[in-house]
Amino acid sequence: MLKGSLLGSWFFAACAFFLVAPAAHAWGCKGHETVALLAEAHLTPAAKAMAFKILNANPIDPSLSRYCKDPGLDAFADASTWADDERQVKPETGAWHFIDIPRGAPESILGQFCPPAAGCVTTALAAQIEILRDRNRSPQARAEALRFVIHLVGDIHQPLHDATNNDRGGNCVPVEFFGHAPRETNTTAESYSPNLHGVWDTSIIDRLSPGPQTPQQLAQRLDENFEQQESGWNSETINFNQWAWEGHQLAESTAYGRLPVNVAIEKPLDIQSCADDHHISRRMLELNEDLEDDYQSAAAPVVEEQLAKAGIRLAALLNSLWK
Repeated sequence: MLKGSLLGSWFFAACAFFLVAPAAHAWGCKGHETVALLAEAHLTPAAKAMAFKILNANPIDPSLSRYCKDPGLDAFADASTWADDERQVKPETGAWHFIDIPRGAPESILGQFCPPAAGCVTTALAAQIEILRDRNRSPQARAEALRFVIHLVGDIHQPLHDATNNDRGGNCVPVEFFGHAPRETNTTAESYSPNLHGVWDTSIIDRLSPGPQTPQQLAQRLDENFEQQESGWNSETINFNQWAWEGHQLAESTAYGRLPVNVAIEKPLDIQSCADDHHISRRMLELNEDLEDDYQSAAAPVVEEQLAKAGIRLAALLNSLWK
């Protein structure tokens, strides 16, 4: 079976960051689908029945433009990427996908980076869970809430959705990845690809195995590899702030910390694009970050564990709702 101070500057910078959601789809199609498939296999019969009842009673609008088009997915796995498509329709949900904790910020002020007006991944998860608990809410509201939860649990486990350095979670850090040199994709916004965020979303996952792997195969492999840890993750107290801080620390130690060239911690500023903070993306471009085997070897185990952890924690969360 599948198994008025520095604090003040941080606060205002965080508020500004929520206005601009990361451009990439966290974990990409394969990553999100893998999390959902792993979670689905660990749902109790009661939780699985309730999840599919809610999703099937109010299917995804067929007119919604879908970025991920993998065939053969059931309603639960297909729901895992819906929230990225939905934010094109409801841009106000964009801030729900991340929490921009500035590099160097202490855990004790984590709440400062989630202003009530915009929200963030931790408060969005809590709000959607309350909708799921309320049987008086409409079928559409509960189906959408479940789709958000499936997706956002994946998002919060992507370390660069829990950290920023005036760089939109690494979106403004151009990198070369195994010979693919960064190129400017938007001259006004000074955006580049590949960039650090995109590498963590998709590129590292794509190189996890010698040949192409389906989400089902990746979920199976992660389930087997992390079997010993799964019972511990399953029995943890559900704490969204703790998950976000854990991701932030991994961003510090690995996503940024294992880069070939050290990236200094920026003083948090109000930025709207990669052209801000004295042209941060072009300054980062000058570092000539070249990510090869050493970086992949450091990052891949973190990515694998975060995907596995997200799947098990998602299952535990839903199992706790529908016993």
